[in-house]
Amino acid sequence: MEIEDTLLMIPGPVKVPQRVLRAMAKPMISHRSADFEKIYEDCRSRLKDLFDTENEVVVLSGSGTAGMEAAVGGIIGEGEKVVTVTNGKFGERFTELGDRYGSIVPLDFPWGTPFDLARIEAALEDGAKAITMVHNETSVGIVNPAREVGKLARKYDAVFIVDGISSVGGNEFLTDEWGIDIAITGSQKCLAVPPGLAMVAVSKRAMDLLEEGKGGYYTDLKAHLKKASKNQTPYTPAVSLFFALQEALKMAAEEGFPERRARMAALAGGVRAAASALDIQLFPQVNEHTTYSNTVTAMKMPSGISDSQLRGGMRKRGVVVSGGQEGLKGKIFRIGTMGACTEADVLRTIQTLELVLEKEGVISSLGAGVEAASKAIEA
Repeated sequence: MEIEDTLLMIPGPVKVPQRVLRAMAKPMISHRSADFEKIYEDCRSRLKDLFDTENEVVVLSGSGTAGMEAAVGGIIGEGEKVVTVTNGKFGERFTELGDRYGSIVPLDFPWGTPFDLARIEAALEDGAKAITMVHNETSVGIVNPAREVGKLARKYDAVFIVDGISSVGGNEFLTDEWGIDIAITGSQKCLAVPPGLAMVAVSKRAMDLLEEGKGGYYTDLKAHLKKASKNQTPYTPAVSLFFALQEALKMAAEEGFPERRARMAALAGGVRAAASALDIQLFPQVNEHTTYSNTVTAMKMPSGISDSQLRGGMRKRGVVVSGGQEGLKGKIFRIGTMGACTEADVLRTIQTLELVLEKEGVISSLGAGVEAASKAIEA
């Protein structure tokens, strides 16, 4: 099957709308021109709505990890403690970053299980300059309790740094209400822009703690904020991606940010309903503070079929889904429902999954998953 016909249903990068692709084809402009400044100013204004914040927002040319490094490196220095809370792959990335810049206090929970808030509070009681967490842990399809952790961060005067890379624009994400000092997202997730931009929202409190030259050179967050005040970047930006970002933000505003989140919630609900109808177990454990993600659904691999059979069979039929990472390789698979994903995309994905499961003898008849997904989405 031609790549143009392939349906990308992974948790990022996601399919990119034609409007956004066409925007990238605009003639190149000088990144030091008034034209670029207008684009950046418009993007920064719209990003505040996306983050639900009054804080300053900057855009770095780099993946979401560049934003994570800018945040941790800008706040944490040698010998300064940072509590890193982890229940998946990307929480561990914060731990690795914290270890490079300061002194980490890692709180590791089994992948896909809820945080123990009492353990987090106990760690903060001992004193820490900052605490990091992932809101939507893409590796396991779980949404972690940023609201509750934010309350603890404020109680113990710790800078609150949150990876919202696969969450902002898809799940509820209330930067100011939750007391998030530095929030990060990436272009290739809910905004449906190609990879290559990291957007970072920074509170006044965090800005006051930043030091120029701290946290690397290219990812110097203070330098980015200083230049952003003039709607400029400190170094040459990925100009074509800024064209794409502006168009994607316009599309999101046209749809409505609440409406976009509701759409993704409905699509994820359809995937979960299909899983239930097909007797496929969801992977993450949830509780009163922890929920299933609306941007990626993680499911246990059904018995009687291997990862290569399931994902390989779907790929042969033109639908690409993700597998598990590290210790979860071969044990789970994941379906993304973010960005420009539609009901038709989800139904095609579930139909393809059923075809593969039926071929491998895991199910005996077709249609239950598609029917359940359709009913859930339309409900």
